[in-house]
Amino acid sequence: MHKIITAGLIFLILTNLLSISAKAESVTEINDLIENAKELDGQEVSVQGEAIGERMDRGEYSWININDGTNAIGIWISKNEADHVIHYGNYKYAGDTVKITGLFHRACTEHGGEADLHGTSLEIVKAGYRVKEQINPVKIITAIILVMLASLVLVIFHKKLGKKRV
Repeated sequence: MHKIITAGLIFLILTNLLSISAKAESVTEINDLIENAKELDGQEVSVQGEAIGERMDRGEYSWININDGTNAIGIWISKNEADHVIHYGNYKYAGDTVKITGLFHRACTEHGGEADLHGTSLEIVKAGYRVKEQINPVKIITAIILVMLASLVLVIFHKKLGKKRV
């Protein structure tokens, strides 16, 4: 009987250890982190999204923000890991798509009580690239027409005001 109980306990411990490592490997949507913050607080999670904005260096660590399409979150990660990110998303660039694993904090006492992720590893999933801006020709034509109309109104007002002054 003692052997059965011992085997059962070992089985439960191994099952829990495997489920923890499997949980860290799967990608969690950022919105799910926010909605389930209480349950996930202090847990190791992996998130994947586009690096956006600008990197902010603070001593040996850096802040980077990522957006996965559902939400965005700040990542506190070592400068060495942050150095791998080349492109940050803005109007001219699509940022690098990164997968970050780390500890989630729903109200980080170290960083002003905000939700954040203390990253322990960063992987570049897809490199960012320059976005080619395409201006719609209809917008150009509309802008030209509006400038011409505004100029015409200005000339008409100038002539009417000029006649009243005399």
